[in-house]
Amino acid sequence: MNYRHAFHAGNYTEILKHAVLAHLLEALRRKDKPFFALDTHAGLGFYDLNSDEAVRTGEADEGIRRLAARSLPAAQRYLELVRSMNPPGKVLCYPGSPAIIQASLRESDRLVACELHPSDVRTLRRNFRNDRRVAIHHRSGYEAVKAFLPPPEGRGLVLMDPPFENRQEFALLSRALATASRRWPAGILAAWYPVKNRDAITLFQESLQAAGIRECLCAEVVVHPEDGVRLAGGGVVLVNPPWRTDAVLENLGPQILEGLGADEGKAVVRWLTPPL
Repeated sequence: MNYRHAFHAGNYTEILKHAVLAHLLEALRRKDKPFFALDTHAGLGFYDLNSDEAVRTGEADEGIRRLAARSLPAAQRYLELVRSMNPPGKVLCYPGSPAIIQASLRESDRLVACELHPSDVRTLRRNFRNDRRVAIHHRSGYEAVKAFLPPPEGRGLVLMDPPFENRQEFALLSRALATASRRWPAGILAAWYPVKNRDAITLFQESLQAAGIRECLCAEVVVHPEDGVRLAGGGVVLVNPPWRTDAVLENLGPQILEGLGADEGKAVVRWLTPPL
């Protein structure tokens, strides 16, 4: 599949990913020490939900626009961010992961955002050109894992959100997570994946277990039946998550499904490798 963010901004798979990201950032902000964030597949940063791409799919209508006015305690910070960037009662703009991270940066924190698509990286640079805390790099996100880790701050997170346009994407993602875990054992790692091909997901998860990655947590929100054709939902893998993140996810998944009206959906949280 090819998951270009402009076509899918604010859809039902984005909500879990970005709500989790907001939770991780809040956990990092609880300590005064600076933190570092690496966004390996950053996209544009902000998305116009009235753009041709967004209107063509209409996915935001079944996603964030259904949730924006609702109360989801487990996703409160995420929804507050979305509302803060839009007029009252409307969702015209959707913040991508770099925008969500930027909104949580303090003066001493910093973000490195990588994007490989030539036109997307130009837009990304325009969107963040006035923020000295944010550095934009036109390069492969997988290469960035080796280039920027470990960071001097010693604490922070990595978000890997590839477009899955490469048939080997799951294998690339697995290797990148293993590399990042070795290079930065103290870092929080988060990776998104589409729920479409269950066999591929199983192999991906087994590869993480085989790599010996410790404290690896997985969560999925599946909105549609898994038929191998339609994008059924999305999942996240978290390595070294903050304490009690599993409990947050246990509440988050059902709240998202209820908010979306996905009566036949399912939410799953499980440890691939348990905490010590």
